[in-house]
Amino acid sequence: MNLIQVLVLAAVEGVTEFLPVSSTGHLILAVNAAGIMQSEFVKSFEIAIQLGAISAVVVLYWRKITTDMEVLKRVAAAFVPTGIAGILAYRFVKSYLLGNAGVTIAALLIGGAGLIVYEKFKIQNTGKASAARAKFKLNSNYKIQNLDYWKCIGIGLMQAVAMVPGVSRALMTIIGGEAMGLSRREAVEFSFMLAIPTMAAATGWDLVRSGWGFSGGQWGLLAAGFLAAAVTAAVTVKWLVAWVKQQHNLEIFGWYRIALAGGWWLFA
Repeated sequence: MNLIQVLVLAAVEGVTEFLPVSSTGHLILAVNAAGIMQSEFVKSFEIAIQLGAISAVVVLYWRKITTDMEVLKRVAAAFVPTGIAGILAYRFVKSYLLGNAGVTIAALLIGGAGLIVYEKFKIQNTGKASAARAKFKLNSNYKIQNLDYWKCIGIGLMQAVAMVPGVSRALMTIIGGEAMGLSRREAVEFSFMLAIPTMAAATGWDLVRSGWGFSGGQWGLLAAGFLAAAVTAAVTVKWLVAWVKQQHNLEIFGWYRIALAGGWWLFA
């Protein structure tokens, strides 16, 4: 990998990390399209620059993260199942799933179709919705700091599914948050904050396991990718929050996922 490739991949990561389109899936496809060999360093790079994107959330949400202990406790609860799953599945994911374009395309396609169905048939402000919320004791007016801990763990379990490249961590946590009673805006913000411990742990765990063999030049490329991903992610986060405030739904991202998967199958 050279510096230009690093900056392009970092920009791809920063733009896609918080959208329900799978940043890992995009990185895998971009690496394949660029003809970059899938080495141990490249796989670690694909993990580590996600932390760069997440650092944008730390900067933008530092006040809420550092001052609201109720939010912090719920983010920690949601992280627990993901952390356990990550430790147990780390070697399998890195050996067999990261870099696997076939798995990525299948996950993009299935996830895209699922997102379209979810958005089209999502129950909103109807008697059926009220009955469903009453049955499961859900409340669409929940704030993050009022969410029951078992619901936080449920969101974390959904996030763990996103270890499969192409699924999308953002997709699973946003849908999970809404399923547990958060409004879309609250679910998006919870997804942002849950990404911080998730990607910090994933990057730290991977670098401890693999980073000892990296050269000084490779560490430099990681640093450049980290910074570039942070800048592009900050722009994307601000745009997504404004977009959600305008009551847009996520269906367009489902169609995009399907188009990307279909285009790859046809032309790659």
